[in-house]
Amino acid sequence: MTTSALLPAAVTSDFTPLRVGHKFARLEELRRAGFPVPGFFCLPVDEFDRALEAVGGDLPDDRPDPAAWCAAAARSLESAEPAGALAARVLAEFDERIGAGNLAAVRACVVPDVDGVGEDTADDPFAGMSESFLYVPRTEVLSAVARCWASAFKPEAVQYRLLKGIDPTRARIAVGIQRMALGTRSFVAFTRDPRDGGERCVIAAAHGIGEGVVQEKADIDHFFVDPATGRVRTQAVKKRWMIGPPPQPLQPVPDRLADEPVLTEQQAREVAALAQRVETHFGTPQDIEGTFTPDGAVHLVQARPMVIAPPESPRPVYWGNHNITESYPGISSALTYSQARIFYQKAFTDLYRRMGVRERKIRADGHRLARMIGHLDGRVYYRLNDWQVLHGRLPAFDLVRTEWEQAMGITGAARAPGGRSRLRIVANLPLFLWHAAGHRRASKRFFRWWDQLMTEVYATDRATVEDLIARYHRVWEETGRHWGVTLSNGLYMGLAIRAGKALLQRWAGAGPDLFVGLLCGGRENRSLAAARAAIALAEQASALPELRERLLAPYTEDSDRQLWDDIAAGRHGTELAGAVRAYLERYGDRALHDLKLDEATPRQRPSMLVGVLRPFVRQGTTVAGNRAAEHEQAEQARRQLRRACRNPLRRAVLHALLGVARWGIRMREDARFCRTQLFGITRDVMWRLGAELTAAGVLADPHDVVDLTVEEVVGAFDGTVPGPPLASLAALRRTERERQATAAPHPTLMSVPGDGPLTTALRAAVPVGDSAAEDGSGLLRGLGSSGGRVRGRALVVLDPSVAPDDCRDRILIARETDPGWLPLMIAASGLVVERGTLLSHTAITGRLLGVPTVVAVPKATTRIPDGAWIELDGGEGTVRLLAEPPGADADAHSHAPTAN
Repeated sequence: MTTSALLPAAVTSDFTPLRVGHKFARLEELRRAGFPVPGFFCLPVDEFDRALEAVGGDLPDDRPDPAAWCAAAARSLESAEPAGALAARVLAEFDERIGAGNLAAVRACVVPDVDGVGEDTADDPFAGMSESFLYVPRTEVLSAVARCWASAFKPEAVQYRLLKGIDPTRARIAVGIQRMALGTRSFVAFTRDPRDGGERCVIAAAHGIGEGVVQEKADIDHFFVDPATGRVRTQAVKKRWMIGPPPQPLQPVPDRLADEPVLTEQQAREVAALAQRVETHFGTPQDIEGTFTPDGAVHLVQARPMVIAPPESPRPVYWGNHNITESYPGISSALTYSQARIFYQKAFTDLYRRMGVRERKIRADGHRLARMIGHLDGRVYYRLNDWQVLHGRLPAFDLVRTEWEQAMGITGAARAPGGRSRLRIVANLPLFLWHAAGHRRASKRFFRWWDQLMTEVYATDRATVEDLIARYHRVWEETGRHWGVTLSNGLYMGLAIRAGKALLQRWAGAGPDLFVGLLCGGRENRSLAAARAAIALAEQASALPELRERLLAPYTEDSDRQLWDDIAAGRHGTELAGAVRAYLERYGDRALHDLKLDEATPRQRPSMLVGVLRPFVRQGTTVAGNRAAEHEQAEQARRQLRRACRNPLRRAVLHALLGVARWGIRMREDARFCRTQLFGITRDVMWRLGAELTAAGVLADPHDVVDLTVEEVVGAFDGTVPGPPLASLAALRRTERERQATAAPHPTLMSVPGDGPLTTALRAAVPVGDSAAEDGSGLLRGLGSSGGRVRGRALVVLDPSVAPDDCRDRILIARETDPGWLPLMIAASGLVVERGTLLSHTAITGRLLGVPTVVAVPKATTRIPDGAWIELDGGEGTVRLLAEPPGADADAHSHAPTAN
């Protein structure tokens, strides 16, 4: 090492910000200008680079996860104390400039890059983002240097740089070692009032060292000095403590000092004058730190440009609809949105109460619960800021935060800063485990309650208006007292899945494809039972030659209506007529977009059932074949696990965890089916009330009810609706809804200014997250959720009203799906969607059908051209764009998907 590598304060030519950072370059400039700066020397950034290079072999080769890489780098650097010639030089400089028996302040400073981004710049002081160690003796100085290097990657600094859009893995540190001024009174002074930028010097002072002021460890007095008149205004408090040198950092303030201001008025003026001189020297307002030693001398230990912030603007509001579009795709009417809003408010209030969030907190969060979802130009979005606050109150939520963010599509700046400490997670863990232990029993009670409620609600179809309104209120009031059970399931299921994936990777070296396969099997859930009930009906229909012929013939809406009338009337057999009536009674609310109250279901329009049966009949789907395909996929995954993990005890643990995950998935799908019924009851009530309003001349058409809120519909009978006539209001909203349907949708995840009306703020919306998932080679990546590989032509489907026959042997490309897409999914040879998780409807249905499936492929519907040849790998989660194969082989290949 050369002698210039350690820079004494006298070598000004080497004290450039690119070598020692703005902090030490500025201190040296002040020292040379005659300011009272204690002597110091620096280890320039070159030494940090050498230390990082020396430990680089212990770090990951690439940096896909900046936070994880930085944590590893910090751990390695903390033990990388200077050694050899460097250590000898540091100690020699310490002896010369500090004194072997004296103490030093060892401070880190981030060195700017070539673009000037670093610590203590005029634009951003990065205050507190690097480390300082005080009262350091000669014997500990090398350790302090290593800890300063490690502070380049401490969590707070990493988070701050990510927030600023700066790569935290590129941080570089210079270290300054300064003689410790053993002050008895310390201060921080601002040459402008930081509250409003006013021209007055504001001083915060405390007994002891500056750390007591900066970190608010001591009782602080404030002094306001008018630079024009020298007048001093003092705000003093009764002092209890002071900061002192180790081993007793906290000492009581002597009684004689407890009631007196830390500084005299003369000392306050002296500090103000010093601060003003620093401002004059640099030409900008300054923030300085210093101390008075017992001899009354003042020492300046830091100076940085003062950032005078403009009036604080609200934090941006983040909106996302990554997975809510599975329930509410496209434009949702006022009726749908208003009921969805009530659902989220009631259901999650019950969840938080059940999970131990205090009632006082729930009441205080009432405004957040009421706005968990918004209606943005006709589309339903999550207001993510409020979700993050509300979920953050759940015990041990940070254990599943990553999986939750993935499910919600939250990336980048939309992530909530920070999270609970491990200590708080551990403190809440007993309560969390207590609730988890009773979850199965609570789930059984929930479904018993729900089934009894459904029996009572549908006991009679004859009801007066008052009966209908009472039915509506009863169902939703009881829902608000029970639904939290189904939501808590997601927390426990998320933990089981997280643990299962981690152990599967560790013990079997297996990726997500095996994990997905192991989720297959288990008891049949209610959603699956609904699908298989439809398949069973299709089998009955196929056994009747005349009916089969009519189902396979070209069809229209009128022909389907006539066919239904014949089936219901028993013209194709009373057994089938009874079976379809039983199906409608049990599953009549399940349909395309069945949570949207503006869409009909088979309960309102029974002829829709014909369209459900037709693709099953055409495909020759059977319940036995469907069960066999699911069983084979599950068995194949188990065989693969036995080969990959030879230890039977470990396999038993994995099977237990995956059993919990499968049980949780079944509960989730059961609850989804119950939610379909819940909204089905609401649709039935609201449409009947709409007919009553039309008969009374309040509305022009019964379907106009979809452009009113549920409060307005019920209020029309209760007398609680102010404002214009409902017919005019419905017509106005219908016109707006039709306009919104032709407008381009907002980004899936976006940042919106937090002030002003939302209609105005949306104009300034900024997309958040990656714009594409392609790596430049025609390969798109998503989340593999049903294994197998298939090649074929893509069919981009934005409107699910497409005929199932059009999907035959095509790879379906969609934004999202819901249970009503089942006929299309059965006909398809593969599924690719832009939204979703391993637990989304698309993923679960893909596994049920044995169809290769990839979810969460950003912009799939625009990146994959309609009709393009693609290869889908449902295990790896990839979609590759292919050149069209030539000749007849290409066409044949499109009808011969292969699974591996």
